Amino acid sequence: MRDLIFIALLLLATACGGGEQASESQSSEGQKDAPKIVATASIFADMAQNIAGNLLEVQTIVPVGSDPHLHEPTPRDARMVSRADVILMNGLTFEGWLKELIENAGTKANVVRITEGVNPIGGAYENATDPHAWMDIQNGLIYIENIKNAMAAAVPEFAEEFNFNYQVYRQQLEELDVYIKAEIEKIPAKKRILITSHDAFAYYGRRYGIRLEAALGTSTDAEVQISDIKRLNQVIRENDIPAIFVESTINPKLLKQLAADNEIEIGGELFADSIGDKDSDAPTYYDMLKHNTDVIVKALAK
Repeated sequence: MRDLIFIALLLLATACGGGEQASESQSSEGQKDAPKIVATASIFADMAQNIAGNLLEVQTIVPVGSDPHLHEPTPRDARMVSRADVILMNGLTFEGWLKELIENAGTKANVVRITEGVNPIGGAYENATDPHAWMDIQNGLIYIENIKNAMAAAVPEFAEEFNFNYQVYRQQLEELDVYIKAEIEKIPAKKRILITSHDAFAYYGRRYGIRLEAALGTSTDAEVQISDIKRLNQVIRENDIPAIFVESTINPKLLKQLAADNEIEIGGELFADSIGDKDSDAPTYYDMLKHNTDVIVKALAK
């Protein structure tokens, strides 16, 4: 039955393409037949755009501001995937909906797992892994190298340009990595505890020396348990935590109630599973990590 639904979506998308098809098939240079790079989430699309420059068209399946954990494929997704030349996926259990979408869209795209080479953190369940590896810039450097290699393989005539853009981008991220480590050091050791909506910051914590506590596990496709609330209340009180943090793609109601119950602040909004829109403080992967760090340090270093 699900196969039939996907096929119907694809047929509907093909029939209704219209003006959107024309806009999707042009790169920023206006090259109608430019190879199409499709990323599953906005973070990876931004990485890819930094390397592609204006040479390739880069699109994202999950829109900016949406939760990839809870994404449900649409006719737009089916059309995009069917026309892709390269699909960039995170893997590590992040895109549980992607395999079926690819199979039913009939795409001939090269599917690239951009976490190849990352040392994953185990998840809460057997055979599960934490997918949020990009939160550690050292992993982000692995992502962008894999993306650069995938683009060079798809369009070898632009390999030199891709490598130049990659080297510039790599240096920017390496400098940000140093900045984040130095900023986290400003937080008193006992206060280096980050409480968020879901467990998306474990890689960040491992790299930059901050303990993570979250209401939900590594996926948002779950319900908070009473035991989780009790655990967070205990952590806050035992460590005199001054602030906790909401996330851009998750309803903040629970965290706001937790803050009110403990008479502490909401330290700010963090970005984890999506970058922000162009008017936010986190419209890129680089800006996302810098914004998160600045918000965390400002709230916890009090």
